[in-house]
Amino acid sequence: MLSNLRIQNFALIDQVAIDFNAGFTVLTGETGSGKSILLGALNLILGERADYTVIGPNGDKSIVEAEFELKNFHLNSFFEENDIDNFDTTIIRREITKQGRSRAFVNDTPVPLNILKELTEKLIHIHSQHHTIELKSAYFQTELLDTLSALQKEKGLYQKQYISWVEKTKLLTILKDNLSKSIQIADYNRFQLDEIEELNLDKKSYSEIEKELNVIENIDEIKTVLENIHLTIDDEEGIIQKLNKLKNHSERIKGKDSLVDELTNRINSIIIDLKDISNDAESHKEGIEYNPFKINELTLMLDKYNRVLKKHGLKTQTELINYSNSISIELESTVSLQNQINNLQLEIELNQNELFLLAKEMHSQRIANSIPIAKEIEKLLEELKMPSTQFIFQVLERKDLNLNGISEVSILFSPNIGIEPIAIDKAASGGELSRLMLALQNLISKKKQLPSIIFDEIDTGVSGDVAQKMGALLKNMGANLQLIAISHLPQVAGKAQNHYKVEKAILNNSMKSTVRKLNENERIEEIARLMSGEEINEAALLNAKALMQ
Repeated sequence: MLSNLRIQNFALIDQVAIDFNAGFTVLTGETGSGKSILLGALNLILGERADYTVIGPNGDKSIVEAEFELKNFHLNSFFEENDIDNFDTTIIRREITKQGRSRAFVNDTPVPLNILKELTEKLIHIHSQHHTIELKSAYFQTELLDTLSALQKEKGLYQKQYISWVEKTKLLTILKDNLSKSIQIADYNRFQLDEIEELNLDKKSYSEIEKELNVIENIDEIKTVLENIHLTIDDEEGIIQKLNKLKNHSERIKGKDSLVDELTNRINSIIIDLKDISNDAESHKEGIEYNPFKINELTLMLDKYNRVLKKHGLKTQTELINYSNSISIELESTVSLQNQINNLQLEIELNQNELFLLAKEMHSQRIANSIPIAKEIEKLLEELKMPSTQFIFQVLERKDLNLNGISEVSILFSPNIGIEPIAIDKAASGGELSRLMLALQNLISKKKQLPSIIFDEIDTGVSGDVAQKMGALLKNMGANLQLIAISHLPQVAGKAQNHYKVEKAILNNSMKSTVRKLNENERIEEIARLMSGEEINEAALLNAKALMQ
């Protein structure tokens, strides 16, 4: 509930503070007195875009502050999610400056406008002629039937699942597109991987193959070198023969000189090593042979290996193995992506079946509820002097799903007997729409907890007994919620529990708007003024008293 509104340096208002009560409150005043200024200030609280031209002359900024009682609004989660202090009495403040800056606060915590809007739309609703027009929208007509049918819980569950289903469908499209691209790449990757796998990199060492080929290609030179090594070491005039003579000669004085003994031992070790070298050279020479078929085989293997290396810009077998592994991972991801798509398709299909079941159930309930609700609306309109009204919720079934299910809801309306109901946007006048909207708001207020409602001249276009009925209906609505109405009708003002008057006067050589709460005598005078104008006579005063009874 809105308990207090404070406005400072806003348009014609220097400073005003208004205490609001529960129930039905009316604001009256002459045309141009400043009632629209109050709405403009409240729109700032609702997070609407700021008009910096409204900043008054007394300073560089305008301040609007509203105090709300939130005890029964169950907004704990909102305050926790947005890290805002939560109090039963919450203060919302909006400041705008001539420099074009705008700031919003909730309990002195700065908040962005989207957060401000999210909060205040739960607290207060301003209903103007503009909002009466929304009755003509298909979205509002469906929402209306669902609210009056008490379908909000089922619809909330459906919409949550529907949004998830739509997101999954979008994801499926993206994944399929990715798979299409991946398959094109996969075909090429599979060709490359087959080409690399033919090299048997895990079983062959191409560096060893290259060495083996070098040996065979240079076998004559290698054998010549090996033969020279063997002959030089182990020929009749070779090194070993000479060292044996030297060793035999030095052994004659064995034990005579320790150094000579050591040198003799070293010569013997050299002879042994040289014999091993000679034997290895002879053995290796005998073990290798020229094989033109082997040369061809190894050459083909190396050519293929080097061609693949060059193709991928690589230099070693290790790099090629790593590249092959990366291709394998990509191919595996394609298979994984296909599995993901298959699973998601199945999930989407199951979700869609569930959604159709929920949508059909809502559709059935809408059809079942549409007639009694329409009759209830017609009864209220009859009280508002529209006795021949026909109001029909037309509920048609569509084949595909949308956010509302499978129902196409539209309102057909006829205000006069003998005229077939047609779409409401083509059938109702402004005054008829105002009465209809009031009747609907009255029904809605009985179905769910509404925020504080401000009606901006919802009584436009009505008078006489209709105005009397409208005032009574507003009073009844005020029993269930805080209702504030800006009105020019004495019949409406007379039914209010609280009455404020907006006035404009010259103060300190400038025009200012003020707001004050009227006592009972002042109310009588104001209601009489609404009936007879500035010249208030006794008859008008008596009529005013009668309206207030």
